[in-house]
Amino acid sequence: MKKILLVSLMFLFFGTIVFSQKISNEDISKQILQYKKDVRGPYKDIRWFCTDGSIRQPKDPCPDNIGPGVQHARYKDAVVQLAKTNHIYLGQILSSTDKVEFWDAENNHSRLKQYQLDKYLRAIDNGWINEKGQFYRGAIQSEDEEAWGISFYEWLLANDQNIEKNFFLIRQTLRDVPHNGDDNLSQLIRSQSKVISDEFVQFMDLRVKIHSQPEFGDINKVLAFKEKYKIQLLNDQISKLDELVKTMTKFYKPIDIKTLINKSSLFKNTAIGEKIKSYISNNSSETAASILIPETAQLLLDIRTAIVDEEKRPLARLQLFDISLKLEDILFKTASRWEPENLQQMLNKVCYLGMATAGCGYIELTEWDQINLKSPFDDEVSLTLEELTANLENARSLVEWSSSMVKANYQNIVDIYTGFEPKAYGFIDDKIRGSIALYLGESVGKLGDFIAKESALTNKVMNIPNQSSFRGLNPGYAFGELVVVDGSPDDIEVSSNNIYIFQRPPSDLKPIAGIATVSEGNMVSHVQLLARNLGIPNAALSDENLKDLKKYSGQNVFYAVSNKGNVIMKPESEMTETERLLFVKKERNEEKIEVPIKNIRLTETNILNLRDVDANDSGKLCGPKAANLGQLKKMFPDNVVEGFVIPFGIFKEHMDQKMPKSDMSYWTFLNNMFAKAETMRTQNVSDLEVENYQLQQLEILRHAIKDMTLKPEFVTQLETRFKAILGKDLGEIPVFLRSDTNMEDLKDFTGAGLNLTLFNVADKNKILDGIKEVWASPYTERSFKWRQKYLLNPENVFPSILVIPSVDVDYSGVLITKGISNGNENDLTVAFSRGAGGAVDGQSAETYLIEMNGGTRFLAPAREQLYNSLPTTGGTGKKQATFETPILNQQNMNDIRHLAKTISEKLPKETNSDYKGAYDVELGFKDNKLWLFQIRPFVENKKALSSGYLESITPIIDKNKAIMLSEKL
Repeated sequence: MKKILLVSLMFLFFGTIVFSQKISNEDISKQILQYKKDVRGPYKDIRWFCTDGSIRQPKDPCPDNIGPGVQHARYKDAVVQLAKTNHIYLGQILSSTDKVEFWDAENNHSRLKQYQLDKYLRAIDNGWINEKGQFYRGAIQSEDEEAWGISFYEWLLANDQNIEKNFFLIRQTLRDVPHNGDDNLSQLIRSQSKVISDEFVQFMDLRVKIHSQPEFGDINKVLAFKEKYKIQLLNDQISKLDELVKTMTKFYKPIDIKTLINKSSLFKNTAIGEKIKSYISNNSSETAASILIPETAQLLLDIRTAIVDEEKRPLARLQLFDISLKLEDILFKTASRWEPENLQQMLNKVCYLGMATAGCGYIELTEWDQINLKSPFDDEVSLTLEELTANLENARSLVEWSSSMVKANYQNIVDIYTGFEPKAYGFIDDKIRGSIALYLGESVGKLGDFIAKESALTNKVMNIPNQSSFRGLNPGYAFGELVVVDGSPDDIEVSSNNIYIFQRPPSDLKPIAGIATVSEGNMVSHVQLLARNLGIPNAALSDENLKDLKKYSGQNVFYAVSNKGNVIMKPESEMTETERLLFVKKERNEEKIEVPIKNIRLTETNILNLRDVDANDSGKLCGPKAANLGQLKKMFPDNVVEGFVIPFGIFKEHMDQKMPKSDMSYWTFLNNMFAKAETMRTQNVSDLEVENYQLQQLEILRHAIKDMTLKPEFVTQLETRFKAILGKDLGEIPVFLRSDTNMEDLKDFTGAGLNLTLFNVADKNKILDGIKEVWASPYTERSFKWRQKYLLNPENVFPSILVIPSVDVDYSGVLITKGISNGNENDLTVAFSRGAGGAVDGQSAETYLIEMNGGTRFLAPAREQLYNSLPTTGGTGKKQATFETPILNQQNMNDIRHLAKTISEKLPKETNSDYKGAYDVELGFKDNKLWLFQIRPFVENKKALSSGYLESITPIIDKNKAIMLSEKL
């Protein structure tokens, strides 16, 4: 009986997940609406839950002989079912929750994050699913929740790995999981002000002020607002304003630093205990923010190290975490009072706020160690403009990394909840605004404004504030409708005539006029390379910049990024005559390039061993991926896998077959489509109508190719060559199928990422179907639109296929044999992500500038929590990553340097090429062994780089200009 009751209890309280058919977002939304109206919310009834596993009626408490129990609500059956089908947990009650299941490590800590998100939604939406159920007496017992919280952290913090790998997440949860009675007042202020502005729109400006630049003086602003609008305000709205003032008054009440001693009882006579004691002694009466902030930031950093070093005392770690949170509150309340008067004071403020972000976990300690912001500055010295700019770039990086840490930890669960509860989308913004990173960003913006003024490198973007946060990535100019996308970009249908502002770049971007992103991904992703190659203006901006630009969404604007990275965006009405002339309609063929087909050999219908092809075969037998990898196989035989190539001729041989339900071949169908499209243009049919016709015909062709019957002699040859070259029968080892067309890596067109690569295909039939999918991929809408826009003869595109066995690398990425960030031809740019397929799809990758003389500059950390693995059974798996250690080690760096040097010196000689530019190399490491997967020329848009207009908006900067740090701001 006891076992049955325990199983029943596990079922009732979200036990092990057994996924059945998922419930749709629409149905979840309907459930939520029902719970909002229900006086019991998501709960069914109240029961006693006894230590022995038994459940008793609310008036029949657990007797002493079976141990104490806790009383709380049971979940509605539909809530339990939602947890089982969707792994979504509504209205979680902690006191009977299994600690391991709540930590939910196997699901990237989803349940814990959902608990935090639930609290946020309740704060901003009048109880959310408990709108009426929040008054359901006895549903949740606060003292039991708090006791459970202490027990949970005692269990969690006993594990060193939990802290090392999840410091930021654990620290964030302490704001929400009850364990000591403290309230998250800063979040409450933001949620209360949001509720008021949603009801009374006149409060919006003040809400924006409270959210973006909170300070003690906001209390008087709220009181003045209440007085100004007292006649228009409803009684309920007046009460909410009073509650907001009450919360703000409580929050801004000075923290009595002496009370920190009460939270440090477990640290007497320890090194960190002495530091805390000294801090309390030195700062109990300190009111000067310029003194208090450096002292507090240093202690925060010391405490973070002490938490990691503390062993076997989880409650001691819990005390240190709580002190850390109190110290961040001190900084948050104090930061606005430090108003630097000169450059030296601003640099120091940025330095110590940066230190605080490291202490609070918004960046990893290894990242802080690589940022040169640590030394306080003396106002009697001077720095050059170049040195100041480097300092600014480091500080900007800290702001970006801090925001990306929040997004990396919470974006996935926020995206899931946003599908059925749109209000969830504000959670990440709320987290960032409630952090010390808010004030770091503000200070960095002011520093940027000062340096921009000194260098004359100023941005001019639609008259919005904080313009120094804009940073040009690729030069170019565009004119079109501005479209600001504040949510996920993946479902947005883009237009080639529009300019897009995204939170993050989509991985399969179709042609657009211009782009700017908050999360730039990385500078060597396919999206970035295409933008750079095609002269599409591309910039990075801050979350605040994106929000400020939303009011201009839908307007026609001119957008330009100069060669030095300054950004211009203006309404159409303010364009100069020079700017208008940039967009005078050109002849259709102008500036387009032609796919060379003179030397193509379509008569070769034998599968080729990778060892038998080299760079000379590119565009003749196969595309450049296979040709160049064959070349690398000759140069680096131990670093390139075996493989084979399905040449152009085999594709053409199949395309010459009769197309089902047609009286013509596939190839004739394709060429007839292009011929008719050209006729339509001569008849002045609109470009849009022509394009729609072509896309419809290509869809027919694409489906026909996928259904194509492969020639029996080809299948036989494939099976024979597969075993001969790769050592096992077709279907026994997983392989990559990489589309490799003759339109890629042309002199002025990269084609990066436009066609299909199938990862880790193992099953024989899937490999055969995959070959047809790859052949069909050049005729997808995205691939066709890029080709049509930039190629003279897009009908002459031929795909070959590179087939290579999978390497389940530990990490992978891209090497560019040029310094992209500084333009130095002798430096290297590398970007790596964990797992397979790293960096190319726009992941937030670990990025370095590697100097050939031995130095390195850390440009960005990886911030992807899930990465690809390649199981031997085929397909792709997902593994979880943490960020406490860098991806690349020193041996990897040295191997990359050696590789780059060898490529630069030997490849032109081996291929009899006069190419002198940089290379784009895809590579990976498995157990520290380097594997090469692809090499191609790194194509930049020379027109954009040399444009007279772009040159005219690029100021000449005196990098050696000396500026005294005593200079007034």
